[in-house]
Amino acid sequence: MVAGAALVPNWSAGAAVTDDPTVDAATKATFQKLADAVFTDRTQALVDGTGNDRPGKHDKKLTSRFSGKVRLSGTQSRSEDSALTELRGRKSRLAQLGERYSSASTSVTLNATQVKGRSARVAVTETTTLTYEKVRGNEPKTTGFQAHHELTFHAGKHGDWQLTGIRDTDDGVAVNQVASPSVATPDAGDDNPPVAPRSSTARNAPAKAKNLASGTYDYKAMAAYAKKYWSNYNPDYPNFNGQGAGGDCTNFVSQSLKAGGWKHVPGYTNDFHKWFGNSEIQSDSFVGVNEFSWFALSSKRVTSLPYVYQLDVGDVLQMDFNRDGSKDHSMIVTYRSPQGVPYVSYHSTNTYNRSVASLIASYPTAYYYAYRT
Repeated sequence: MVAGAALVPNWSAGAAVTDDPTVDAATKATFQKLADAVFTDRTQALVDGTGNDRPGKHDKKLTSRFSGKVRLSGTQSRSEDSALTELRGRKSRLAQLGERYSSASTSVTLNATQVKGRSARVAVTETTTLTYEKVRGNEPKTTGFQAHHELTFHAGKHGDWQLTGIRDTDDGVAVNQVASPSVATPDAGDDNPPVAPRSSTARNAPAKAKNLASGTYDYKAMAAYAKKYWSNYNPDYPNFNGQGAGGDCTNFVSQSLKAGGWKHVPGYTNDFHKWFGNSEIQSDSFVGVNEFSWFALSSKRVTSLPYVYQLDVGDVLQMDFNRDGSKDHSMIVTYRSPQGVPYVSYHSTNTYNRSVASLIASYPTAYYYAYRT
């Protein structure tokens, strides 16, 4: 997503944790277990053979097992029911597009707890892996992601803690995310940047073969870089994940392209005709979604594809979630199945080998922009 101004939180996973005396180790452990149940329920709503698609059987939600000292509030319980309904609808749309998940695993770690009076804020990291069902036979084995969340708990007069809110702290798009992604508007200055044509999401895309061994760029190196650093960030570059109204997605795509042979074009950082990035300085086009598009098109390093299903390894996909003409998210293709389904990897939220079909099922009204590199 678009890199924004850095915001320094007043607490973090590395900060000292100040606890109210009533929040002991056992209570923290239960906070973590409830968070694990929430996100496991969400993930399982996407798995084939669970939820409403199994006639005569109703899956028991893990969150329903929590009562007493730590539990969901009534409002949050209804919110989770709504989220599960939305995710089951997403599963149905995915099935129509020829994709299913046969199993999944979700785990949650507690990073930090801050208590003030009768309120507690809990930072957690969710790690989820979904196994692709072999519908076509050439799907990758799995898709996975890491996401960060902040949970808010409030204590009643008897000391019982209720989960009252969940906020995604990544500026990203997880497979089981139901909240609307953040968006931002760039400043093009006085220049007239090139306009990228939108790409169709129709499945009957005409063939658009890509020569992966053309000699101009090393597309396999781009995919290998993305695989290596999708969850473990390269320390040679800054990390913009969670930095206000933006994220690290375009920074990650630019790094991958650079690993495959894209060369720096030095100059002023705010000149979208320039492109460069290292540990100390980055051009706007290296880290910004729209600025990247403007550079890539004006420099002729990319051409627009009329269909998203024409994307191949090393190509770039961007999305405009609210259809306001400003792009919000960048991804790089790391695999393409023989049946013609591209799979993308990205930061914010850290994700590996998510199918284009999954994106379309999750955001059917978004605008998509596909670029051949």
